[in-house]
Amino acid sequence: MKRPLVGITADFRTHDSAPYHVVGDKYARAIWEAAGCTPLIIPAMAESQEVSDMLDSLDGLMFTGSPSNVHPTRYGRDADEKAEPYDEARDAMTFGLIDRALEKGLPSLFVCRGFQELNAALGGTLHACVHEVEGRMDHRMPKHDDPDVRYGPRHAMNFTPGSLFAGIAGASEIEVNSLHSQGIDVVAPGLEIEGHAPDGTPEAVSVTGAKAFALGVQWHPEYKALENDFSTRLFRAFSEAVRG
Repeated sequence: MKRPLVGITADFRTHDSAPYHVVGDKYARAIWEAAGCTPLIIPAMAESQEVSDMLDSLDGLMFTGSPSNVHPTRYGRDADEKAEPYDEARDAMTFGLIDRALEKGLPSLFVCRGFQELNAALGGTLHACVHEVEGRMDHRMPKHDDPDVRYGPRHAMNFTPGSLFAGIAGASEIEVNSLHSQGIDVVAPGLEIEGHAPDGTPEAVSVTGAKAFALGVQWHPEYKALENDFSTRLFRAFSEAVRG
């Protein structure tokens, strides 16, 4: 049986003065291994992409995480050097993709930066630095050379009883990693918060009235997805939606 085709969003970066479109291996590997689908990298080239035509060729989308942050002008704030680095080429691509994917009803999974893009694209706002908000913990990536430590469990995630996430998890609480600086401030209209970190930071959302699977997570379930029970469940649920 032919594997479904899932688009995964890329960053636009410069290395040795040359431009690249880049996706972390863990995202492509999670789609291939945990979701059982074929990943297709979508370059950050909004000016040359016919979004509608592209989506007609895809069975699903994953909006990936990234070291970069959503540019504040995308959610009505002034640029702040504390929120750097930015990737405005990616913003231009993903914001258009989000609108069309939701309109089309294409199953979509939003991870970390993708989670933030979803909130901003639908009219919400972001904290540039969650760790500077009174009462919030430091959600940034641990400074450690071992990726298993950087992506290791950091805090509990409490799901709303009866929510889509609770149904996928088969539980009301799980442990998640934490590697982000930005975070939801004002929740966008049309998003339902389904999970919070212990400090109250929204970290799991669903799109209200979505035509298909449309879930966002602030953490990184793609890292060694098959070694984590909830991550496996999440990618399998996504796969079922893509195949459906």
